[in-house]
Amino acid sequence: MTTLTLRRPDDWHLHLRDGAAMAAVLPFTAARFGRAIIMPNLKPPVTTTQMALDYRARICAALPAGSGFQPLMTLYLTDRTAPEEVARARASGCIAGFKLYPAGATTNSESGVTDVRNIRAVLEQMSQHGMVLQVHGEVTHPAVDVFDREARFIDEVLLPLCVRHPGLRIVFEHVTTRRAVEFVRSARAGVAATITPQHLMMNRNALFVGGIRPHLYCLPVLKTEDDREALLEAATSGDPRFFLGTDSAPHARHTKEAACGCAGIFSAHAAIELYAEVFDSVERLPCLPGFAAEYGADFYHLPRNPDFITLVAEPWEVPQSYEFGGDTLVPLRAGETVAWRLAGAAAP
Repeated sequence: MTTLTLRRPDDWHLHLRDGAAMAAVLPFTAARFGRAIIMPNLKPPVTTTQMALDYRARICAALPAGSGFQPLMTLYLTDRTAPEEVARARASGCIAGFKLYPAGATTNSESGVTDVRNIRAVLEQMSQHGMVLQVHGEVTHPAVDVFDREARFIDEVLLPLCVRHPGLRIVFEHVTTRRAVEFVRSARAGVAATITPQHLMMNRNALFVGGIRPHLYCLPVLKTEDDREALLEAATSGDPRFFLGTDSAPHARHTKEAACGCAGIFSAHAAIELYAEVFDSVERLPCLPGFAAEYGADFYHLPRNPDFITLVAEPWEVPQSYEFGGDTLVPLRAGETVAWRLAGAAAP
């Protein structure tokens, strides 16, 4: 297969940042995706409906002329989130869910939830109003090995949460382990997961090829080859509980190449192309449209996008860097080749 036409996909997990940085990266996503779930971990975090509406307005103002891209907003849960905020979010018509960051789990998560029991009333309201809970699934106890944080979260937090709130729709975001795949497949109805391109392409060895590779550091961190194989099988299986979420997370180069570097991989510049490469590598390219453009929309109870894009099997070289609001951004596969290209896309 040398071309693939598919319904325009959606990105169900995206970091856009704000201001000039957001304006620099937004066109990459808008060229490829119809919608995206926008993460709320700004500084300060997006914790109220009004803050989300203001952020959405800034995103829409920065879109390229003629773009039909729709940002779907989320609110950042804290120990102090008011249950009444759920009804306000629902009534807004453009907030798709609430994001659970365990406090200290990843970038700008310091204000996150310290104990899910603190937000029980909020979760009950979410169930009643049909709002989706997006979960960063890692415990943050210092004694827990970083590679075990996801599995421990399943056992200690997610399983009990699913039982306590049987009507709550949950997206287990950026799953990274075989254990997470098994959990989703055995979970009750209303539980799904997103999978990133980096966790499909690489195992944790990639972090150390030729030395420390800071631009491949993300959270949850890359895992074992066995875990990667489990994710790859799930993503390409046609199982509607697994769908596309890039977790594209731009950081300025100097904040990645630092004594204490930021977690996050920027993939928006070639997101759907990288997924196509992965699916093609295991001869499952016909399964990409469901994973990328159908299952997520169905889970969020949204219509599938009416328009289509075409991918072409033509290799292209990723630039070494992109401009990033006055800084420099190093993308995934910088200086390397991607096997598929978005038809009609401008040269990078």
